[in-house]
Formats: sequence, structure tokens, C-alpha cells
Amino acid sequence: MSQDLTAIETKLAAARTRLILDKPFLGSLVMHLPLKAADPKWCETTATDARHFYYNPGYIGRLTLEQTQFVLAHEAMHCALSHFARRNHRQKHRWDVACDYAVNMILDDERMQPPDAALMNATYRGLTAEEIYPLLHQDPPEKTQDMHLFDSDNPEGGEGEPQEEHASQDRGEQDEAPDDQQDGGGGQPEPQEDESGGQGRQAGEMRDRPPPPPLDPDKLDEQWKGRLAAAAQAARQAGKLSQSLMRFVDNLLAPQLPWRALLARYMMNAARDDYSFQRTSRREGDALMPRLYSQSVDVVVALDTSGSIGEEELREFLSEIDALKAQVRAKVTLHACDDKLAEGGPWHYTMWEAMDLPEGVSGHGGTDFRPVFDWVHRDQLSPDLLVYFTDAEGRFPEKEPTFPVVWLVKGKAQVPFGIRVQLN
Repeated sequence: MSQDLTAIETKLAAARTRLILDKPFLGSLVMHLPLKAADPKWCETTATDARHFYYNPGYIGRLTLEQTQFVLAHEAMHCALSHFARRNHRQKHRWDVACDYAVNMILDDERMQPPDAALMNATYRGLTAEEIYPLLHQDPPEKTQDMHLFDSDNPEGGEGEPQEEHASQDRGEQDEAPDDQQDGGGGQPEPQEDESGGQGRQAGEMRDRPPPPPLDPDKLDEQWKGRLAAAAQAARQAGKLSQSLMRFVDNLLAPQLPWRALLARYMMNAARDDYSFQRTSRREGDALMPRLYSQSVDVVVALDTSGSIGEEELREFLSEIDALKAQVRAKVTLHACDDKLAEGGPWHYTMWEAMDLPEGVSGHGGTDFRPVFDWVHRDQLSPDLLVYFTDAEGRFPEKEPTFPVVWLVKGKAQVPFGIRVQLN
């Protein structure tokens, strides 16, 4: 590998590290795109195919560190927004321009420094690519700052190459990318770096032609939605997700990911799996090897019984919690509340005990969420996760608790803290 390319990769690594520390939401997304140097003959700036981040070394060399962070986040946001799966019938260049405006205005809200060629227009702030598209000229004169390789107007999916060759290349590219356990992206990315810092390739290798578009956009779409949800949760817990990004992520995920899938992801992320180096029994030998151990997860579940949610809906929600708690080894403490805590509660369930709506749970008064949080604090429960099933129309605590909270919301009301999951 040339000294110049080594310096560029060091610069990219530094930019990613800064993103992870300063903007963990964007940094987490960027880590899902392995870096690949590209031949300047086809890659003028940067590019992505929703599987890799391709870059022209000379272009990266001319950027400041802050601008390098911007172009990394720019490609990751194209993927997180599933721009590769949303074009449908739209004209490609016009769609690409709309996508660039949508991403860049989000990054502008985050006070990031764009490169000179970035498309910026305050008129499009807060709009999606679908909303920007009809506002553009039918053949926009604007040029995107990067190449969008995840899509093609060619029905064969390439630039004059046989489809069979593209299929084999696509499989090869997929093999090089981190597989995220192939479960939809819920786990932490595990980029495969060589000793020199390059990812997913051998030292000195450079992509000499554009890769073909992915053959499995639906699978990629599912993976990136999962990565988006996981990145948002981690950033929220770290207190480093801005209000604008928080609203954006909530609105993006609400109509696209079923609440059951999101609830499962958040409960599984609360599970505490780790490795122990505790010495084993002498019967097992003298070697000290790491062993995976698991602790049960303490989950508090609160039901809003103020009357806006029916009994059948409460039973359906509890059946979902019941199915999940065995998977994540959860102990559940259940309580109900309208404007005061229900009599007879709380109810406790081990991971193997069946859950059902307790007899006599009723309310139909006003809605006040404070009694639940006061009870958790008073009894010093320190849950790994609190899940509140509600319409979010009520009085919230003035102070955010120290434990993570997931609100499963029926309706359009917003919440002042925690993770809001739309019931759809």
C-alpha cells in the first residue's frame, strides 16, 4: 500500500472515531459501511452501494477532517434512509438530487461542515426525498456530490455487463461486508480490518470499476432499518441524540417497523450477555477460558388503564411481552395506572410464568404517568428497561429517569423522553 493511501485511511479512521465520540448515532451507522478505495476514473468523490463506502483518495485528501466526517455520514444516511429501496418509478437523476438535499439538510441541522459541492437549500429543510422530488426541475441541473451505486436505470442492473457477471460480483461484495449476524442489523457491527486499517480488502487493493447494484434491496432495507433503530437507541441512552434527529427517527420508523419487532429489539438489547473468566471446576481442567454467561433482565411493564386503550388491546400487548420474556430471560414486574396505581399491584412474573391481564385491573380516570415512576424510585427497582403501554395523553415526570424507557404509543401524542414506538 502506498504511503499516500495509508495516510488517507488514517484520516478516514480519525473522522469515524470523531463521529462515534461526538455523534454516536451517525458514527454507529458509518461503521456499517466498510471503506474501499476506488479508481478515480469512475469515482470522482465518494460513492455507496448500500454495502460499502467507496472513495477517491485524492478527493478525501483535499477535505478537512470535518468535511470528511460529513461525507462519511452522508453515505451512511442514504443507506439508513433506505434511498436505495424507495425510488420506484421516479427518474433516477432527479431522485438522486432529491436524496442529496434530504440528507444534507439533516446533517446541516447537526451543524456538520459540508464539502464545497454539497447540495444545500434551506427550502428543503425537514422534507423527505419524496417531498423534495416534485419541487425539483424535471431534469435538474444540480450535480450530486457523490455516486449512488445502489440503483440503476439499466434493467439488467449494470453498465453493459452481463447480468450473470453482476450476480457473481454482487455475491462477492456481500461476502466481504460485515454480516451483522444477518439478523436485520440489531447487533453491533464488526468491521473486518486488516493490520493497516483497510476494511474488507487486502492492502493496496483498489476498486477499478463500479460495483453492480445489489440484487437483494429488500433484505438490505430490512437490515438498515434495524441498524437505524439500534443506533438511535444507543445514542438516546448516551444522551447524544438531538431533538431534530429524535423526531426524524421516530417518524421514519413508526410506519415501517412493526411495534412487535421494535419491542423485541429493545428488550434484546437490554439483555446482558458477557464473558466470564471465573475459574471453572477442577474437573473441567486447569485452563482458564472465557465462557458466555447470561443474567436475567429486569423489565418493568406499565399499563395505562385510563380508558383510551381497550381491555383486548391490553391483553394482546401482554401476550407479546409474555412471548418475548422467555427469549431474553426477562423477569417482569407489572403494574397498572390511570391517575393512580392500581390496587393489587404490582404483579411479578419469572421468565417461565405465563402472563395475563390481572383480574380487576381497571381505571378509566385521568392519565398521570408520575405514580409509576415514583413507585419505581420509591421501591428502588432499578430496571434494565421500563415499557409503558399508553396513548401518551397525560402528565409526565419533570425529570427523566436514569433507566431506559420505551413508550408504546397508541395515537399521535409525543413523549418528553425515552424511546417512542408507534403502535401500528
